[in-house]
Amino acid sequence: MKSYREIQGGRKKGARGLLLASLVMIMLVLQACGNNAGSGNSASSAAGGDNTAEAAGSETAPATAPAVLNFGYIGSNKLNVPGGAEGWGFYKGIIQEELKKYGITEVKLTGFPNGPDQTESLISGRLDFGSLGDTPAIIAYASGAKTRLISQSSAHTVGYLIGKKDGPKTVKDLQGKTIAIQKGSFMHRYVVGLLQQEGVTDYKLVHMLIPDATAALARGDVDATTNLGVPALKLIDEGYTHLDDASKHPDLLGSSATVVSEEYLEKFPDFPKVWNEAREKALADLKQHEDEYYEFLAEIGDTTPELAKQVNPISDIKDTAFTEEGTKLLEGTKNFLVEEKLAKKDFNISDWQLQ
Repeated sequence: MKSYREIQGGRKKGARGLLLASLVMIMLVLQACGNNAGSGNSASSAAGGDNTAEAAGSETAPATAPAVLNFGYIGSNKLNVPGGAEGWGFYKGIIQEELKKYGITEVKLTGFPNGPDQTESLISGRLDFGSLGDTPAIIAYASGAKTRLISQSSAHTVGYLIGKKDGPKTVKDLQGKTIAIQKGSFMHRYVVGLLQQEGVTDYKLVHMLIPDATAALARGDVDATTNLGVPALKLIDEGYTHLDDASKHPDLLGSSATVVSEEYLEKFPDFPKVWNEAREKALADLKQHEDEYYEFLAEIGDTTPELAKQVNPISDIKDTAFTEEGTKLLEGTKNFLVEEKLAKKDFNISDWQLQ
């Protein structure tokens, strides 16, 4: 008969053996899991057979972005959207649907009276990106704003120079006169460039937003002012003098600039590609609904579809992020602003563009 000590020793050996066997089994299971995790497609390989290569080569899930996107544009209207493909895309929900694929569930749109105000909000972080005129965008970048240019949706923005009633009849008549402009806007650049070309050297520029400038023109407090689009045509119809417009000076046309903050790009590096693809999808839809698009422009511009078509034809909207024509305009505008010391420093447009 075995003693109590011999019986207990045998039990301990058996327990140790069982424990050792359990540890070996756990290690084998962990190793198998590790191998499966490393392959990434083991489950689909077992089930799919010849489809393994296809599964391995499929696209990865889209990169995600912050849930809220803050967008700025120039203007103010009851629909709170800009014009162009961007505005149409927001109006129809096309852009929102595209952005949802990347985790953006809300887009907050904010209208601004001019480009300098918008760039200030972009620099301060209240906006993530925005569309504005090329001149304020260039001035801001040359002043150190940490932005990147991701598209030019238009390269045919026409500025108008309009004189008061019974006032100057030609551009040369502005010698010694006062002109209202929105400082830092593309129309600022247009007027200074125009006066330079016409040899007008003695004049005074005063900064006014368009509504204030229009009122000042009516009172006769200024001799001329700048304007654009339907409001400019309305002033001409009311009897104010059409002194000039940028359509006569291709080098003085304005272009749009869509810029994004570098801070937002750090959060969502794929944004330029995502945005431009969404915008191009909206443009494709817009071209299928031309009449409806001009009615949309008329609603946000408080005008008629006929006038909307006259000042903002669909043919002016670019279907790619950048064009040779648009880049040439940017270069000319930048060089002019540097020469006139309106831009603090020179730079290469290619360093600013993100393609």
